[in-house]
Amino acid sequence: MKTHAVKEAEIQRQWVVIDATGETLGRLASRIAQILKGKHKPIVSPHLDVGDYVVVVNAEKVRVTGKKLEEKIYYRHSGYPGGLKSVTLRETLKSHPTRVIEHAVKGMLPHNALGKAMLSKLKVYAGPTHPHEAQIRGQIAKGQAKLEEKE
Repeated sequence: MKTHAVKEAEIQRQWVVIDATGETLGRLASRIAQILKGKHKPIVSPHLDVGDYVVVVNAEKVRVTGKKLEEKIYYRHSGYPGGLKSVTLRETLKSHPTRVIEHAVKGMLPHNALGKAMLSKLKVYAGPTHPHEAQIRGQIAKGQAKLEEKE
């Protein structure tokens, strides 16, 4: 029995909408990373980007456990002496709630060009609305058309 090599033309991408309301940050990020990698599909391939698009809404309502709001710190450095900046998770959630989810998911993806391509399919929004309704509605319409053809 031969192993099937997935070709670029065989990859069909779906749009998945995830509501982050009340979800734990790490568990949510893990689920998003699996969808972006394509591990939920039977054609998963480690050297190809076969994952789906993910739209996360209500990022500001994500939940964290323990003392992480005060103790988890995000660092960045300007490159100059004394240029280390730090900000807590609580401050980041107030000012840029989308960055928290993006940062968590980025750490769970491959750290190479393939991971960057996967991360580009992640769309995170702080509120309940997003501008990707057309892609999601179009996908549902295609699925309904396939069902009608089979009948």
